[in-house]
Amino acid sequence: MVSVLQESAPSYDGQKWARLFQQGRESCEDDPRAGRPVTVVTEENVRKIEKFVLADRRIKLWQIAEELQISKERVGEIIREHMNMKKISVRRIPKMLTPFDKQRRLQTNKDFLELVGDNIDGICDRIVTVDKPFRSIRKLNRSPCSERKKEKGRRRNSRFKSRHRSLWRQFWDSEGVLLIDYFKGDYYEWPILREFIGSGTRAVVQKRRGKLSRGVLFYKTMHLSTRRGFRGRP
Repeated sequence: MVSVLQESAPSYDGQKWARLFQQGRESCEDDPRAGRPVTVVTEENVRKIEKFVLADRRIKLWQIAEELQISKERVGEIIREHMNMKKISVRRIPKMLTPFDKQRRLQTNKDFLELVGDNIDGICDRIVTVDKPFRSIRKLNRSPCSERKKEKGRRRNSRFKSRHRSLWRQFWDSEGVLLIDYFKGDYYEWPILREFIGSGTRAVVQKRRGKLSRGVLFYKTMHLSTRRGFRGRP
């Protein structure tokens, strides 16, 4: 065929597919192959890794890999694909709410509905929300190479970017903001907030006279959707 058709002769792949279609094949997709047998991603390993992660959310992949004698890649695959967890701030949290979190969310909503009853306006006036947004301030210093002239004895600018992180806590209710307090740091948790409730109470006394006698309900919100709830303050 090549001697007769020369450059117009069909390729070996073309001849192969023509023969397959003549034999009755209709699909152009590759035939399924068995592939490499699954020996690591098993139900037993998934349960073991889940036990390690729930016991210590900051555990490293190599620690789990050494314990189970498997590769770090397979450990990461099991955590991401089979446990549906991802890493946030050096902690592994579920992508979706766990059954415990769902039950706690349901119970919190039931408690709130029971508390509200038919007096939703009165309850909303008693709620004081506290949250922690944050902002980052970057100060860009010029590189010495970009300076045209430099006075003698003048301190040279740093060639790296400096980053300053500031956080603030704020209280607000249905009438507006009660208190904003700035502080330095990068960690925020409910024990710190509990110490700060006294400041929020004083702000309520100063700006919302009469609210404290009715009873203030502090509602905390976090960056994690599962950490929220009410804390009463008589």
